[in-house]
Amino acid sequence: MKRLTQQQLDTYNRDGFLYPLDALSPAELAAAQAGVNRFEGYLGSPVAKAELKWRSHAFAHSPWFADLAFHPRILDAVEDIIGPDILIWTSTFFIKEPQSPTFAAWHQDGTYFGLAPQTLITAWVALSDASHEAGCMDAVSFNGVPRQMYHAPKRLEHSINRTGQEVMEPIDESGIQAMELKAGQFSLHHELAIHRSSPNNASHRRIGIGLNYIPTSVRTTTSVRMSAMLVRGKDEYGHFDLIERPKAELDDAALAAHLQINSRYRDNYNEMVARHEREFAAAAE
Repeated sequence: MKRLTQQQLDTYNRDGFLYPLDALSPAELAAAQAGVNRFEGYLGSPVAKAELKWRSHAFAHSPWFADLAFHPRILDAVEDIIGPDILIWTSTFFIKEPQSPTFAAWHQDGTYFGLAPQTLITAWVALSDASHEAGCMDAVSFNGVPRQMYHAPKRLEHSINRTGQEVMEPIDESGIQAMELKAGQFSLHHELAIHRSSPNNASHRRIGIGLNYIPTSVRTTTSVRMSAMLVRGKDEYGHFDLIERPKAELDDAALAAHLQINSRYRDNYNEMVARHEREFAAAAE
């Protein structure tokens, strides 16, 4: 093991999540925060108000973001869980403005991912304090038995998620854990972890970045040939078209790579939304 203790591994395998873990030094945190500011300057608006494509896959167009995706303290923890050959498949800005109603209903990230096996792990990196007041993630244990639950794409107003999805099965909320993080820390959660987040009632922005990692052995189950970036080890499977780490921030090559990876992710996601509905409708008959 490179980073996690056996007790931490046992906790992750039992609950589907683990927190808090330290990642960024003060200088690294400041560099990432400055990167967010530059990116929003480029967009001319907060990320959450820009075109949806800009919320995802920033590791393809911005070296400062790729530095987070390749961060050794994060990858050491991820490797302890999924092994040494690692792709970053997608990433997302999760930003809630001060006193904002933005929230996420109970959901599982992997519902519309279309990956097999379902072993994706998210490192959720806090670039500002993610307290309970600021709308940190809440989670409930899957008790060592991860399973896909039925969701509906409800297009919920103020949802931070792409389709405003929500779990449509009963959830035992008696053991909720508030996954509070300080700026520079991160948490880990399995793609079938059951979690939500509340509105930001704090006076500061809650800035989180989700980095979604998979072993190179994972494949897609849709008709879409997807892209990813190799962040550690080697890829002996070739299930994904590999893109290069960006050399310059938001230059033509980086923007082209971002367009490719993001458009394929969107097509895959849309196919999975339709498939999930069909599969659970058939199971209910």
